[in-house]
Amino acid sequence: MDRAPGLFDVEERLQRLSDIGDQLEVYGKTVDFEVFRINLDKALAYGDRTKGGRPPFDPVLMFKILIIQTQNNLSDERTEFLINDRLSFMRFLGLSLTDKVPDAKTIWLFREKLTRAGAIEGLFSRFDKTLREAGYIAMSGQLVDASLIAAPKQRNTEDERNDLKQGRIPKDWRKNKARLRQKDTHARWTVQFGKARQRKDGSKYLDLAIPHFGYKAHTSIDKGYRFIRKWLVTDAASHDGRQLRRGLLDKANTGSKVWADSAYRSSQNENFMEENGFVSQVHRRKPKGKPMPDNVRRGNNTKSKHRAPVEHVFAYQKQVMGLCIRSVGQARATTKIGLANLVFNMHRLVQLERRALT
Repeated sequence: MDRAPGLFDVEERLQRLSDIGDQLEVYGKTVDFEVFRINLDKALAYGDRTKGGRPPFDPVLMFKILIIQTQNNLSDERTEFLINDRLSFMRFLGLSLTDKVPDAKTIWLFREKLTRAGAIEGLFSRFDKTLREAGYIAMSGQLVDASLIAAPKQRNTEDERNDLKQGRIPKDWRKNKARLRQKDTHARWTVQFGKARQRKDGSKYLDLAIPHFGYKAHTSIDKGYRFIRKWLVTDAASHDGRQLRRGLLDKANTGSKVWADSAYRSSQNENFMEENGFVSQVHRRKPKGKPMPDNVRRGNNTKSKHRAPVEHVFAYQKQVMGLCIRSVGQARATTKIGLANLVFNMHRLVQLERRALT
């Protein structure tokens, strides 16, 4: 007869997971998740249950579920299954084999409550405050860039697209509420152009022109520790440079220099940075109809070397975390991208703490 697994069997398996590297266990030891409780309680506004009803799951536990989900790019249904299936997930959440696990609907409702309360910005700021208190103070300038985040494509007619561009809801959608719920009225199409290449005859062409539908994540990281400090979410068609003056720059960064690509080069942005004590290290554009002057080309190349680490943020989020938008609407996209930024900062903190111990 097969022996039923006992307590020591589970402990041995958990120890084995620790030995081979359990990332969630490291997160649990490095990050004090209790610091989020104040923001979570305020956003959720649970009653005192004097009228009875089933008690809600602990908000910190539910928030840690969103961390698991974001780190691994999981749907709500898959998250529920894997929490029940994986010992590493249970340990991170503080659950035993006999504890009740939140179902997919509960996870969705929890995230919706945070979205409707606009809580993700506060949760992100709360963690950034703990980073600064731990000594990770931004003081080497900042790197600014944006990245396209894919969303489910919309198959709309020409008239429907024109209505959306004008900020109107198409008439047929207003009549059909079920259809409207499935339509993302905030995401937009844009085209991402590749680098210019030269043909044998000397003429130039663009080797890539890729259409994208969805949103754009605008990010500012500090150059020293490479934490995300400020971020914004817009539709994919929004111009990068216009976001610089919308709170994308971290005024708490004691380093004054700002590195960014030529999309952020404009007289308005240059004046804004000068008036607010920032020193522009934004790439210069090539003069129209003229070759790029050698001194400008060399200057841009030097700036690119400083600016490169911001690309590592997007690479980690897309390639490791699989960041994409499955939901409908900019509010939900903001929550999703905000969580991805928060998880990246946790990952970065783990890296720095490990480095400090070696």
